[in-house]
Amino acid sequence: MASTTPLQGTELVDCARANAKQGIETAAYQCGYGNDLNKFARELREACEAMNLQVKELTELITDQDLILELGTGEVIAPNTASEL
Repeated sequence: MASTTPLQGTELVDCARANAKQGIETAAYQCGYGNDLNKFARELREACEAMNLQVKELTELITDQDLILELGTGEVIAPNTASEL
């Protein structure tokens, strides 16, 4: 659910990270910035700096753990039984 007011600080970073895979437009909207991508980017950069995070792009917020969790979302193709090959 999108925030009704623009998020700040760690809440902004957490929300942006959670929506980073969907792109900057979605992340800005979900974090309460609507279509104001410049303000979203500026506030996110400042929030990251306050947390001592060196982030230049939204995609840098996606961690290895996020990518590992995504690995288990594929379709399993296997025989019905061990004897069927």
